[in-house]
Amino acid sequence: MTNPDVIVVGAGPTGLTLANELGLAGISTVVVERGRERSGQSKALNLQPRTAEMLDLRGWLEPVADRALTTLPRGHFAGIPLDYGVFDTRFPYQVGIPQARVERFLEEHLAEYGVPVLRGHELTGLAQDADGVTATVTGPAGERTLRAAYLVGADGGRSRVRKELAVGFPGRDARVSMAVADLELEDDPELPTEWQLPSFDMEQGPTGFLTPLGDGVFRYIFGAAPHGEVPRDAPVGEAEVRAALGSGPGFHPRLRAVRWASRFTDASRQVERYVNGRVLLAGDAAHVHLPAGGQGLNLGVQDAFNLGWKLAATVRGRAPEGLLDTYHSERHPVGAGVLENTRAQGVLAIPDDDARAMRAVVAALLATPDGNRLIAGMVSGLDIRYPMPGAPDHPLVGGRLPGLRLREGRGLYLGPGGGGAVRGWADRVEHEDAAEAVLVRPDGYVCWAGAGDGLEAALERWFGVAG
Repeated sequence: MTNPDVIVVGAGPTGLTLANELGLAGISTVVVERGRERSGQSKALNLQPRTAEMLDLRGWLEPVADRALTTLPRGHFAGIPLDYGVFDTRFPYQVGIPQARVERFLEEHLAEYGVPVLRGHELTGLAQDADGVTATVTGPAGERTLRAAYLVGADGGRSRVRKELAVGFPGRDARVSMAVADLELEDDPELPTEWQLPSFDMEQGPTGFLTPLGDGVFRYIFGAAPHGEVPRDAPVGEAEVRAALGSGPGFHPRLRAVRWASRFTDASRQVERYVNGRVLLAGDAAHVHLPAGGQGLNLGVQDAFNLGWKLAATVRGRAPEGLLDTYHSERHPVGAGVLENTRAQGVLAIPDDDARAMRAVVAALLATPDGNRLIAGMVSGLDIRYPMPGAPDHPLVGGRLPGLRLREGRGLYLGPGGGGAVRGWADRVEHEDAAEAVLVRPDGYVCWAGAGDGLEAALERWFGVAG
């Protein structure tokens, strides 16, 4: 194998999305994955509205949605319902789909670009210099060295790439430990047949709840013990699952088998820098948090959409100065916001009189139009706005433009004039006639709008000098 332009470490949803974006841009890419085969495990079960929009940008949502199990018309904040129907989006709902199905589509789609996934290969060392990155990987045939211009760590919360960089990962240690399992259960008419939002017993804390995954399999999330009572890596045994299923009032499902189980915590940490020379971090390698509100997979996939086109332009030598650094300046605040809101959700789930009082107040606020819109925009990702230096003060600038299709991964100029205004950037920016002039980045965010001066400066700011 010849050396690639980019090495992506990790074949989860973040790494596979990034590899697809790079492949779409014609960048030679290889994905290095420690697991020998797809595990079939699904830590996440949803796509938020903004993630659905971004997949739809590339024409990837329809084949993904074909593999979905359901849609959920609402989101939630610590189990308090959120209405997504107030937003201008074609996807005012969550797509209910196991993470493994998303990963399968993304990995299969890489074949279209000839991007290989080296399964059973573990990163065991890396070094960077002014010209590139040297990665040492160990696989079935032994140790080998790969050389690339850039390397991206998308290898999860215990990222080897992050540890090799020795970059700061500040935050708060875990205080609570919970468990998640996929179970085969005995048939019973009381078993749920539809997906529901999480429920909370404010006397006992988060209650165990079941989500049907089909074929007699159910996702079960249970337990809320102080962290440290059970070791983080301790297996979740069948006896523990049976005890949880049999606890509390009401219906007690009967267990047939545990297909998969794991523990998770409310640890909350974020890497200091997403861009570290020629090594970048994305997804859980850059941020870990309580999986409250169903935001984790979505945050990582959106990291990849933000990074992909910028890294491709940099590899090609067409990126304007500082473009790659905007990956950090744009995505770090978004990640920090998710860490903050998931910590707040954790507080609202504590079985405590003060937390119960706070929960009642928050629920009342979220029942108002303004309160719902604020928090629903946060959890769904639809409220994200990026700073666009030098752009005019226009209501569209910085935000997403709904309903677009950017299948080729290029920018888009909507405006009059038959495309003459962007002729020098025709290899990077497409044109469609429209009454109002708007310039959109490849990730679907508006970087310039209006009828005044500044279009050429915006083109150079985001797409480099004219060709």
